[in-house]
Order: sequence, then C-alpha cells, then structure tokens
Amino acid sequence: MRVVITRPAADAQPWVDALQAAGHEALALPLIHVAPAANTQPVVQAWDQWQDWQAVMFVSAQAVRYFFECRPTSARATWSSGPRCWATGPGTHKALLQAGVPEACIDSPVADAVQFDSEALWQRVGQQVKAGRPVLIVRGHDACATSDAAQVPAQVPATGTGRDWLAQQLQTAGATAHFVVAYERRSPAWTAAQLKQASQAAGDGSVWCFSSSQAITHLAQALPAQSWAHARCVATHARIAQTAQDLGFGEVHTSRPSLADVLRSLESLA
Repeated sequence: MRVVITRPAADAQPWVDALQAAGHEALALPLIHVAPAANTQPVVQAWDQWQDWQAVMFVSAQAVRYFFECRPTSARATWSSGPRCWATGPGTHKALLQAGVPEACIDSPVADAVQFDSEALWQRVGQQVKAGRPVLIVRGHDACATSDAAQVPAQVPATGTGRDWLAQQLQTAGATAHFVVAYERRSPAWTAAQLKQASQAAGDGSVWCFSSSQAITHLAQALPAQSWAHARCVATHARIAQTAQDLGFGEVHTSRPSLADVLRSLESLA
C-alpha cells in the first residue's frame, strides 16, 4: 500500500527505507520542521548546572539531539555521579545512547509497555524521585510562541498531558520541574507538488502515519478546505488518534510507536 510518513525530514528516511523494504510505497511529507532554539543560552546554563539535577527528562529524540549539540566543552557531565536521563520511548532512548549516555544511566518505559509516554515513564521513575531536588525537562516549542526557556512554570495546570502531567507528579512528590527549550517546531513550507500529493493521499487509499498531534494540526492548516472523510491513518498514541478523528479522518487506527509495530498495523490494513 501507499504510506505517507509525516515525521520531520531528518527522521523520515529510515522509515521510508523500512517501508519500501517491506514492499510498501512510501512517501515522505514532513509535517513538522525542527530547528535549534533561537536562543541556546538557557541550554548552556542547564549544562552548567548539570550536577544540580537529579534527573534530566527528554521529551523526544530531537530534544536529545539539540540539547547535546549545545553541550559546552567546559561542561562537567559525569555519568557515575550525575543525574539520571529519562526517555519517554525507544526512539529517545536510542538517541541518548547515540549521544554517549551509558545504558545504566537511562530510565524509560519497559519494552512491552502499552504506550510510550510520560505516564508510562512515571511508572518506572516515580519511586526514585527525591523531594527537594530539581528535575530538568528538555523540550521543544512552537517557533511562533514565546517561551521563558529555562524557568519553573509559575503555575502547573491542574490537569495536563505529557510533560505538564509529569511536572504535576514531580510537584506532588516534593520535587520541582524546570523546563528548557532545546529546539523549535515550525509548520512545513510545502511546495505546490507536495500540496498536490497530500490532497491526493486524502482519498486514494493511502495510509497516513502520525506520531504527533501537532503534525495533524499543521496538515489542517496546509489544506484547510480538504475533506478527510475517506482518508486512513495510523496514529502512535490515543491522543494523536483523537486529533485525527477531530479533523475528520474516516478511518483511524492506533499503534504502538515502534517501526515494527507500525508495520504490523499496516499489514492488518492490507
């Protein structure tokens, strides 16, 4: 079948290659453009405070990539006595290993977790949190939004998902959550040819693969008049699936986020 990969351009090619090797026709239509944060000084400051953190949580592989790219040569990052590194899923875990973090220093959800998200991560790390010591959460933000990149939020929302939910759990446990922005997300600047491909894929039986709710939001912005009633997709989290349903996708399936699981979901749709 024809499969549309919507991951950022830097992450899309391995998926395209794997899908083609499995016999599918793969099309990369990145729906999120990722770039380093315009202001990298807060990340440098976070590195200078490395020994102060009890843990550093990375929300994505991009968070790992851009955080470590800003590592100053003077940074005293020792693994034996330094903070734990938290990853929400296998992609982020792999990125930490590639960045040089020892396996023994990484905490992430178990391999057979139903979902890879902050809730699953908390099941692994909640008992090790020490009251009174800060946790750094490395994240991205929308380039059009403003952000005080390395501050503790004045007020954590009463309800939330993802990193907000994790910050709530840390506060309940007596710890504090600090945020630093390592990268920016932008909507893609699609060519006329890409817009045409996307419009065709809305009704020709193609299966869209979504790993981000924001990607779906950008898709709606790129094609505001498009009907998705005859479109199919595989989403890698229930919240992403709900966003696709809200946009009007006629057929929405949920899969665990690993490539192997997505391939099995695609096989079930053939």
